[in-house]
Parts: sequence; C-alpha cells; structure tokens
Amino acid sequence: MQTQLADFIRDTPEGREADEILRKCVHCGFCTATCPTYQLLGDELDGPRGRIYLIKQLLEGQPVTEKTRLHLDRCLTCRACETTCPSGVHYSRLADIGRHLVEQRVPRRGADRAARWVLRELVPRAAVFGAALKAGRSVRGMLPATLRDKVPMVRAPGPWPRPRHARRMYALAGCAQPAMAPSINAATARVLDSLGISLLEAPSAGCCGAVRFHLHDHDGARAEARRNIDAWWPAIEGGEVEGLVMTASGCGVQVKDYGHLLQHDPAYSAKAARIAALTRDVAEVVSAQEASLKALLRSKTGGETAVAWHAPCTLQHGLKIRGAVEQLLGAAGFRLTPVRDAHLCCGSAGTYSLLQPEIAQQLRENKLAALGEGGAPLILSANIGCITHLQAGTATPVRHWIEAIDARLNGFPI
Repeated sequence: MQTQLADFIRDTPEGREADEILRKCVHCGFCTATCPTYQLLGDELDGPRGRIYLIKQLLEGQPVTEKTRLHLDRCLTCRACETTCPSGVHYSRLADIGRHLVEQRVPRRGADRAARWVLRELVPRAAVFGAALKAGRSVRGMLPATLRDKVPMVRAPGPWPRPRHARRMYALAGCAQPAMAPSINAATARVLDSLGISLLEAPSAGCCGAVRFHLHDHDGARAEARRNIDAWWPAIEGGEVEGLVMTASGCGVQVKDYGHLLQHDPAYSAKAARIAALTRDVAEVVSAQEASLKALLRSKTGGETAVAWHAPCTLQHGLKIRGAVEQLLGAAGFRLTPVRDAHLCCGSAGTYSLLQPEIAQQLRENKLAALGEGGAPLILSANIGCITHLQAGTATPVRHWIEAIDARLNGFPI
C-alpha cells in the first residue's frame, strides 16, 4: 500500500511504525473472512481492510469524524486478521496508533466519555474493583442485565501451597481476577507445586495495563507497566524467581508487549524487554513439564469427561499458542468436543462487552451455540474476561482449564 503520511506524524516513532505496517498491506481481503464484526455487520469499514483505509486517511491528514471513531470502536482487537494475513500486517499496533489519534481529534462527550472514565479508573485498581464487586453481589438481583452479567458469584480458592521448591515463579494477580475468580491462581499454584515449582505473587504488582491502554490512556498503561517491573525486578535480578506466569491470556499479551510499550524509556526499556522475554502463559509452563504431569496423572482415577474448549483470542492470535492446552487436557483424560469457528471471538474483548453490548451479546450467542453442539457439560477457557462473559449467557459451568487439571491432579472441585 502506497502512503503519503502528513507532516504531523511522518517523522515520529508512531508514524514510522504505522508507515511500515501500512506498506505491508496488499488489499487482498483475506482478513475479512475471519473478522467477527465484518461477519456480523457486512460493512467493509467494520472489517480490518476498511479500518486500515480509515487509519491511512487519518495519517495522511484527511478529516476524521465520529463515524471514523465508531468503526474503530467496533473493532474487538481480536487479532484473528493477523493470523489470517499472508503479508504479516501487524494490524493491532496500527489500530492502537489510529485509535489514539482519533481519540485526540474527536473527543468523546456525555455518557460515552463518563463510562470509559469509570472503567479506566475502577477496573485497574484491584482493591476498589474488589469492593465494588462485593457490593454488586449484595444487590445482584436488582442490577440491570448488562451489569448483572459482570457480577459472578465467587468460588472458594482453596489452599495455596507454601513455597518449598528451588524453582520459583511469580504470578500476576492482576486487577479483576482476584475478585472475580481467586480460584484460578490458587489452582495454578497447586498444579505447579505438584510439578516442582513454587508460585508466588508480588504484593505491589497490579493491573497489567491493558485496561488503560485499550481505553486510550497510554501514559497510564506505561505507568502501570513500570510499577509492575519495579515490583518484579529485585527478585528477577537476584535470581530468586526464574520468570513470570500469566494465568489470564489477556494479561499475558500485554506484559509480553512491555518491551515495545517502553522501548523509548531509557530507564525501563532494557528491564521491560527482559520482563517480556521471561513472561510465559501458564500453558507454556505446564507443557514444559508434560512428562511429569502425565506421570502424576497415572495414579489418578476418573472416567473420561467431555469438555468444550474455547481458545481466547489473546491466546491463539495474540500469544499464538495453539494446541498446547488441548494436548494437556487430553493427557488429563478430558475429551474435547469439536467446536466450529473456533477462531472467532466470543465478544468479551476486555471492556468491549460493556461498551458494545449488542455486538458482544450476538458474538456470545454464536460462540455458546458452537460450544454447545457437542453436548459437553463443561466449558473451559484461559482468560477471566472470556470466562465471565460466556458464563453470563449459559447455565453450563465455564472454568479456567487449569482448574480442570487441578481437579484431576489434586481432587479440587471444578
């Protein structure tokens, strides 16, 4: 794609990156076949190719309107288009640049602006979010459906093993997950403990920064990244922990991008790059110990259980981890039912399900229909947002896959 970037962006780091991305696009349209919003809405501007044209026009100095913002808002940033693209177009980074500029050119007003401010300031603060969620549970029956869906009842996490192994890793508690599903990190700690790895959490670490970043507070996201690096760095530098485990694939994508996010920060660029390199999704950590896991499972009893597996977009398209969880579940005696269109987003996409509820609910209905076709009594996923979003639309239990492994390995209920 030929480009003529305007003076305001041409010689900036963002302009150079955007120009490189744009020039890779060959207009082939393969991306439209796997774009969830294009499949639903049938509008070229609600697909990756159309959005790329909108961003190109913006960067070349053409007028920007609320319509431009609307089509960019409707993008889930699921990155299925990146998996499909034969030219390697890094669409998500281009979208980040374009959205940030549109946000400056077309300021939001009224309820839209207020809603985004509340989400940006509430969700990343774990203590505040936890208190709000606890209050929400007490009046859950009186909440509007869109909010009630986001207030799941919490399940007891069970015990967290004390540190006893030479191998130690940090887990990110994050912002929403501790209040919504504390059972996930606890289950991870038990599974890794069985495999000879002690799991710890750094108390001063918090939100990964994804919420602020995708709500266009890039400076706030960088501040949260720096805070987390400061929390982890002494133990990393001192060799006390060997790396970081992410139990929410959405957080994993963000933390693994710290090197890019802070590349122009002289005080943090090197640290951020090392943190990114040491970050692993829990599937990668457990897969590296698959032989030990299988050995432990041989002594366990239990019949084959059918499960429907939903791979979050952040896992399969963002982290590009495909097949690892399926193999681990198979080793643990679970039978995975076929799921059509497994590459498509469930509609959660962070705060998207709150800001674009109609599209999100339609995508959820489609995903739950596909997951339910095999008749599995249990749905498994790998990201707290997807788990909560899907659970709100079905009576079938939706859990993190590590909880299923924990159930087989240590006998804890799913």
